[in-house]
Amino acid sequence: MNLIKVYKNTFLALMLSLVLSACATQKKVDDSQMQGDVYTGTDTVKYLASGVPDRVFFATNESILTTKSRDTLRKQAAWLRKNSSINVVVEGHADERGTREYNLALGERRANAVKDYLMTYGISSSRISVISYGKERPVDSGSDPLAWSKNRRSVTVKAN
Repeated sequence: MNLIKVYKNTFLALMLSLVLSACATQKKVDDSQMQGDVYTGTDTVKYLASGVPDRVFFATNESILTTKSRDTLRKQAAWLRKNSSINVVVEGHADERGTREYNLALGERRANAVKDYLMTYGISSSRISVISYGKERPVDSGSDPLAWSKNRRSVTVKAN
């Protein structure tokens, strides 16, 4: 009878360790990538120039620039002042939630917020074009808060 009890306890311990190890291998969201509902990581950020990130991120349904966004845009403005022959396009993007029309308008507000901020740092409006892609060009095709946060962005690219 004791042998059955030992096997039963061993079986339960084995099952418990399997369950716990399965939980441990699940992908965890790095909290340092999120500040509220705004993405703060760097795995999607490319660079307009060396040391000058090309994008800023926004909160849900917002076009207000965060402190980190303003820091990035000051770097962009400094680089653009040094490279006065370069024009840029500011692309506005949104996450997958909401209608196409709503997200196009939101993307445009985000891109214009970036343009306005760059203009306050001496960049001529004639050097900055704005376009909104709404939810049509996600950088992360996931359907979760981290993916949505990565997609709520504006990206500054060199104009052709």
